[in-house]
Amino acid sequence: MLARAAKNHCISKSDDVIALAHADLDIAKYEKVIAAFERERPEIVLNCAAYTNVDGAETNVEKCYAANVKGPENLSFAAKEFGAILVTISTDYVFDGEKKGFYTEDDAPNPLGVYAKSKLEGEQRVLSANEKAIVIRSGWIYGHGGTNFLSKVGELLKQSKQITAIEDSYGTPTYANDLAMRMRELAALKADGVFHVTNGGPGASYYEFARALAKIRGFDPALIQPVSKNSLQRPASRPANSRLSSVRDRELSLTPLRDLQAALSDYLT
Repeated sequence: MLARAAKNHCISKSDDVIALAHADLDIAKYEKVIAAFERERPEIVLNCAAYTNVDGAETNVEKCYAANVKGPENLSFAAKEFGAILVTISTDYVFDGEKKGFYTEDDAPNPLGVYAKSKLEGEQRVLSANEKAIVIRSGWIYGHGGTNFLSKVGELLKQSKQITAIEDSYGTPTYANDLAMRMRELAALKADGVFHVTNGGPGASYYEFARALAKIRGFDPALIQPVSKNSLQRPASRPANSRLSSVRDRELSLTPLRDLQAALSDYLT
């Protein structure tokens, strides 16, 4: 989903884009990564590959770490060797959710589950291998061409089916198109280090997020029933609050991304 958005955005900027699917390149295999760099000689690498099954990661640890740790580390080593700029995606789940407000780049991570721990270790290895790499933390990403919370909710509401949505977990939903734009922007600026990238506004719970969709699309909001996160008894622990904001975007005088309502309306219409 994010890779498609990034591909389309970069093409719109007249970039020469080489888009590789997993079948084309397994980033967990160092020799394959080096061969791809030697073949393509990229100036910028946008890594959108990840293992994102939060619950599945609890039992598929090796597969999770291959995609989220070893793969990004390989790309980081190769980018440094070939003089390319690497942008890789991390997650809001590196935080434990105990903070009441927004997490910034200055806050100390404390991941809860296997997925979250793998993403933090991936960040650390990327920056250890290449201090010029760019790590972007984002969360609750939605967009076209992928399966995510919003796409599932929209389809069920369209069929007038009742759904449940968590009312006591909060994040900052992010439109893939906007995230892709900022990925390229940071690469063009030759920034480095960790950045938080999300759409603006106060954030939302899953329940509020679903109701915002219903309002824009004209679905019956009564079909959406609130539940607590603990009632679902999911295998992996998740932060109750993973809302992100950035202090580093101001350092670079970056224009803040549009707010949730504007981005959501654009996506839905």
